[in-house]
Amino acid sequence: MTEFTLSDRVQLIKPSPTLAVTTRARELRAQGRDVIGLGAGEPDFDTPQNIKDAAVDAIARGMTRYTAVDGTPELKQAVLDKFSRENGLDYDLSQILVSAGAKHSLYNMIMALIGEGDEVIIPAPYWVSYPDIVKLAGGKPVIVEADMASGFLITPDQLAAAISEKTKLFILNSPSNPTGAVYSRGQLEALGEVLREHPEVLIASDDIYEHVLWTDEPFTNIAMACPELKDQVMVINGVSKAYAMTGWRIGYAAGPANVIRAMRKIQGQSTSNAASISQAAALEALTGPQDFIPPMVEAFKVRHDHVVDRLNRIDGVSCQPCAGTFYAFPDFSGAISGIDNMTNDLELSAWILDSAEVALVPGTAFGAPGFIRFSYATDLKTLDEAIDRIENLLKG
Repeated sequence: MTEFTLSDRVQLIKPSPTLAVTTRARELRAQGRDVIGLGAGEPDFDTPQNIKDAAVDAIARGMTRYTAVDGTPELKQAVLDKFSRENGLDYDLSQILVSAGAKHSLYNMIMALIGEGDEVIIPAPYWVSYPDIVKLAGGKPVIVEADMASGFLITPDQLAAAISEKTKLFILNSPSNPTGAVYSRGQLEALGEVLREHPEVLIASDDIYEHVLWTDEPFTNIAMACPELKDQVMVINGVSKAYAMTGWRIGYAAGPANVIRAMRKIQGQSTSNAASISQAAALEALTGPQDFIPPMVEAFKVRHDHVVDRLNRIDGVSCQPCAGTFYAFPDFSGAISGIDNMTNDLELSAWILDSAEVALVPGTAFGAPGFIRFSYATDLKTLDEAIDRIENLLKG
């Protein structure tokens, strides 16, 4: 079979580690292995019935054709109303774009903004796709490292030191995947003091875990904390996490009109509109009852507390409590150092999958060697079984 020469850009990047882990777990299950998958970032709750009913109704009404590239007028208005109602942020329709997931919105933004050699500041640990999307655009990821001692939060001094004349974009994800770390309003204001001196730098606020939060302080993004920076911020969100709609693939962005126009142009030459049926479902999600969310978040908080407690009881493992998302991000470096011929989290994760049949994502994928990401988006019985297996494997 002919081996075709691939583009330079595709050879710069690697497959998504989270998708790779999920695929490998699925393959092992197909072979009859009893694999527990804790790799995917996906709520285990079903999409609420009213949202599914809205999709069925849309099909019955023949809403099966192309929509405007940037989304139906009704959904764009619902997004605009959501930002006003929940975040105190006012936009007009020209500043809203609906895409096939929040990842798609991020991809469109980076492709619209970043050129060859442009720098993008990304705090680490980071969501796995940020650096690779930047590389696809020809840009350079500038990684700013935060550790457990800092609560996985970068400081204003770190941000200031990372900004150069080539900086075009700063990506901020709070609550954070993979750490669950959350920036307070005061911490965002302090970062805003730095960014105010650099109006040429666009700030991307990835708010996809906005509602999966249990801090005493209500959710705040940098545009809310620093209203004077609003015109410098692209807010990206979606329905995947809060409404258990990962497979529906609806995300949205709000920000500077000229960047939104460029994103719309790119989307028009790639995917065109997001699925019409999914848009109808997302409209119901944003405008319908919201009482589904608090019980789901409470369940995640209960699981969080349980998983963090259990992980901290394992020799060589240290896990910091977090304030949102549905991930624990424990440090396994102590355990790794105590295992013969084991050198890193990649090897440890592979060993856990092959020997304990638990699928996890190694921290190296998130720019944090020695750590491993646990998704606790499953029931407590399954989580206990997974941790039992890991604990027994490490005890030898």
